[in-house]
Amino acid sequence: TFPHRQQSSCRVDSVTTRRIGGHIRTRLTMCRGLELLPITCLERAKELRALFGSFLLKSDHSISGQPRNHSKLKLSEVAEPLKWKESFESLLSSQNGLCLFRAFLVSEFSEENIAFYLACEDFRATKPSKLAPKAKRIYEEFICLNAPREVNLDHATKAVTQENVERPTRFCFDEAQSKIYTLMEKDCYPRFLKSSMYLELKTRTG
Repeated sequence: TFPHRQQSSCRVDSVTTRRIGGHIRTRLTMCRGLELLPITCLERAKELRALFGSFLLKSDHSISGQPRNHSKLKLSEVAEPLKWKESFESLLSSQNGLCLFRAFLVSEFSEENIAFYLACEDFRATKPSKLAPKAKRIYEEFICLNAPREVNLDHATKAVTQENVERPTRFCFDEAQSKIYTLMEKDCYPRFLKSSMYLELKTRTG
């Protein structure tokens, strides 16, 4: 825990479904850049709120940090905010939705949840030769005691994950990631849908 951080009311469910292994692979391309760019996401969120109504994106960079051409929003993109309320998966499957959700978590001092989730998505695509050092980095950043971006996991899950990291496979963070996914889906996602950040955007596009 961090005294200087606002603590989320989120609590990890003791039983979760293991839905993580088959998550959308197209999301991996954005994970590598997005997990390190909370500031970019905040800027991107401001742009989305200001520019969705005019159907024009003026950002010079995508949320992955890559240059992008100026272009008008497609009608499908304009309708995106309305789809985000259908399910948490719909929100995370959208680059714009994921970025806005991350900006929301930054505003609530709980951005480490989505950062950990994305790090796990990226980890699952890691080459076998690089699993050990990357597993150690993720564990030390998000899970170990007094980690700089410690996520809210129960003791049992932490213990299992620690054992997995000692003999890493591509799936060693699956249980921990599943808990954090459920945490965000049950608590953070509903609050996001009620936030002024989302409601303003929904009003402009709906």
